Amino acid sequence: MAYVIRPYRDDDAEVLAEILASAITDIGPHAYSPAQVAAWAARHPGARRYRERVAAGDVIFVAADVDDRPVAYILLEQDGHIDHLYNHPEHTRRGLATQLLATAATYARKHGMERLYAEASDLARPAFERAGFAATHKREFTIPHGERDVPIHNWGVEKPLS
Repeated sequence: MAYVIRPYRDDDAEVLAEILASAITDIGPHAYSPAQVAAWAARHPGARRYRERVAAGDVIFVAADVDDRPVAYILLEQDGHIDHLYNHPEHTRRGLATQLLATAATYARKHGMERLYAEASDLARPAFERAGFAATHKREFTIPHGERDVPIHNWGVEKPLS
């Protein structure tokens, strides 16, 4: 299947929220417990947040299928922080994360950013590493969910752009 990487459009917001939810709930269980997946998924408020982030200056690039429907995306903050990198479960292992990371790096260089960095899940870490990121540390933390704090972890990853 052919894909194109393009800038975010306002009408993408609902589909991006669906991609994020599907990625966490369908792919997340391959590396995280049911409690961790539930807590992770509950942290994301939906389509409204994408519009707010773009209005605040964040940049989103979308991988779209032949029908121009988003199937993966990356959200880049102005300081080089990659806050989201998600693929729809039916569109994984097709090089989309690598393409999105390359697009973000090109954009970041053009806008004077000196590095890209993120907090990568166990599942996303290999994609970041294939794109030249190095894991700097494992982050252990908790996510408040229901009446308890759910322990979870991810990886600090970084790529210099100079």
